Amino acid sequence: MTRDAIVLTTLVAYKLVLVAIGLWAARRNSDAHDYLLAGGKLGGWVAGLSASASSSSAWTLLGVSGAAYAWGLSAVWLFPATLGGFLLNWLIVAPRLATIARKERALTLSEVILPAHLGRWQLPLLRLSTVIIVFCFLFYIAAQFDGAGKAFSANFGWPAAESILIGAAIVTLYTLLGGFWAVSVTDALQAVMMLLVAVALPGLAVLTAMSGGEWTTGAMGHLLGDYSGVLGIVFVLGTLGIGMGYPGQPHVVNRFMALRDTRALRRGQWIAIGWAVVVYSGMLALGWSARALIAPPGDGEQALFLVADAVLSPVFAGLVLAAVLSAIMSTADSQLLSAAAAVAHDWRLDTASPDAAPALVRVVVIALAVAAIALALFVPQDIFSRVLFAWHAVGSALGPLLLARLAGWRISALGSAAAMVSGFGLTVVFHLLVDSPGDWVERWLPLLIGAAIVVSTRQDATHEN
Repeated sequence: MTRDAIVLTTLVAYKLVLVAIGLWAARRNSDAHDYLLAGGKLGGWVAGLSASASSSSAWTLLGVSGAAYAWGLSAVWLFPATLGGFLLNWLIVAPRLATIARKERALTLSEVILPAHLGRWQLPLLRLSTVIIVFCFLFYIAAQFDGAGKAFSANFGWPAAESILIGAAIVTLYTLLGGFWAVSVTDALQAVMMLLVAVALPGLAVLTAMSGGEWTTGAMGHLLGDYSGVLGIVFVLGTLGIGMGYPGQPHVVNRFMALRDTRALRRGQWIAIGWAVVVYSGMLALGWSARALIAPPGDGEQALFLVADAVLSPVFAGLVLAAVLSAIMSTADSQLLSAAAAVAHDWRLDTASPDAAPALVRVVVIALAVAAIALALFVPQDIFSRVLFAWHAVGSALGPLLLARLAGWRISALGSAAAMVSGFGLTVVFHLLVDSPGDWVERWLPLLIGAAIVVSTRQDATHEN
């Protein structure tokens, strides 16, 4: 068999497994709670792995390795940034959020951060959060579909448009079939695929670079990149700010809301944190070794594929492609479901019918997938930048309110609206107008302003639960 045939066969077999999981999961859904949160029965292994994969995406395998290739040693700050986000989510957010969601039977993050005490303002605020989530996730999902295009183009030379359509069709199919169960189980499988690649490929790449005498510290650049002094410190702080967006991600924290019990929580914590250490350090090592192994590609986010071709056999190259598509699908499927849940449940909470919710969610999933495909095809942008923009826009809008709710604070309706609008709106403005070292303005100011609004408008500091 030719290389392309081997890679394609490996990939098709993997995708058939994903569709089979979707068919299996479809039989486990009897109501909206099952379809949107697995009936609150998610175990620790599946929760830890699926949340990790959902928070990582093509940004991790292609974006982080590409950043390490382009930036050199200064990309090391991505590691404490992402690991810090994992620690914040699993050790602080997860235990409290799981308790609140179980007690209130909340189906979405917005339903938690905008509780019933808001009275007649709850529904308008839920609809505001829905608009923010859908807007941000369209950019995020488009970045994942764009990653699929790069994966197929690098391996088969297929046109980007066809590649994006194929990747999007597979993701949409099993999300429609099985809902949260399908998304969580397939994401767990995909997290394992990503883990294997993050161990094997960087290890081979580093050994190859070192054995050939091509690994030199002089080619690695500096810890502060192109900056020095105060600007260097600002660059580091801006990069570390990536981790602060983790609590406000609906497609990640919904795993905490679906946890079965405290034992599942503890198991998920250590699985997720260990996964993050291995995968992110592996992608940095891969990008750095690529500086010694390959000539500069036109697109730094192709570095992973070029290294795979240089050090792996065709079968294993096919597994690498499957892992990249895993990263893409593990985020795109979760975001499609979270955004669809916001539209189908939060937008119409006052009239929502539990029996009709799954059908409506499926319709919204299709509509969102079509819109994200159009964005990926007609508004090209590198994965790294597009993902971080969407990540911080939704994280700055929802994160401060979530942390306030977990602290037991009551935030007024006006304060909730102001925090969401300022966090989201300022991220958009700074993204478009301000180019700062490490993008610190975009990553910190909207979040801090939103947090200041939340603190200043809290009505009391007593715990609700």
